[in-house]
Amino acid sequence: MNSGHLFSIVTFLYFFSFVFYLVYFFMRDRFTGKAGFFLAVVGFILEVIAFFMRWSESYKMGIGHIPLSNLYESLVFFTICTVGIYIFVELKYKFRVAGVFVMIFPVLTLAFAQLYTPTRIEPLVPALQSNWLTAHVVTCFLSYAAFAVSCGVSILYLLKMKYPEKFKFVPSLSVLDNLIYKSIAIGFPLLSLGIITGAAWANYAWGSYWSWDPKETWSLITWFVYAAYLHARFTHGWRGKKSAILSAIGFISVLFTYLGVNLLLSGLHSYGSL
Repeated sequence: MNSGHLFSIVTFLYFFSFVFYLVYFFMRDRFTGKAGFFLAVVGFILEVIAFFMRWSESYKMGIGHIPLSNLYESLVFFTICTVGIYIFVELKYKFRVAGVFVMIFPVLTLAFAQLYTPTRIEPLVPALQSNWLTAHVVTCFLSYAAFAVSCGVSILYLLKMKYPEKFKFVPSLSVLDNLIYKSIAIGFPLLSLGIITGAAWANYAWGSYWSWDPKETWSLITWFVYAAYLHARFTHGWRGKKSAILSAIGFISVLFTYLGVNLLLSGLHSYGSL
């Protein structure tokens, strides 16, 4: 079995984890909730193993680099980060009901990666041959994963606020609001580090810290959205619906920064496209 086969198995594990969480969400059956969490943990462990297998495979091919260099590999790493952060959140806050809103992201991401992106291992292009690659990609995708969790909780917040009688089993709005904030509070400094390391990497690769490449521009837009969230919360006391909506808007910006720019626009980051 190679890493590709294991990633396919992980995709199905995440899918069934999502299904169990969905049943738990509507039926409140404790077994299905535990099953959803169990499958998420097993899938996460296997995906980490597959990630290192792919890394090893690249060395066996004489290429030898960390698997973070193309769209397929970045999608895989994004799901690892997202599921890992969600597992931590569920263990710490006993917040199982959010699983259905978070696990949908890794399911769709891995399915897209398996079906629509080239999975072959290739040598690094010159721009990627730098130690800044790992620092930049890891910090960016950890931030994206934290923002994915905040978005999932934001959706749950808005549903509970609109249909309070139907969502009595969901934790209080104040708890949800606090979790949205904590996720963004983790993601924002990581995104800042991602932009800083990206600028250093750009100077190494292209001789300029900033060139207003579409990816750079949209990363900055995303940074401003989440900076606005934190500013509004600390200086104007924003809570509740406004914060949840801004969190969701922020993740839309994340998705465009990550996928929209790669797939729709051309620039210095074109090696991350299909």
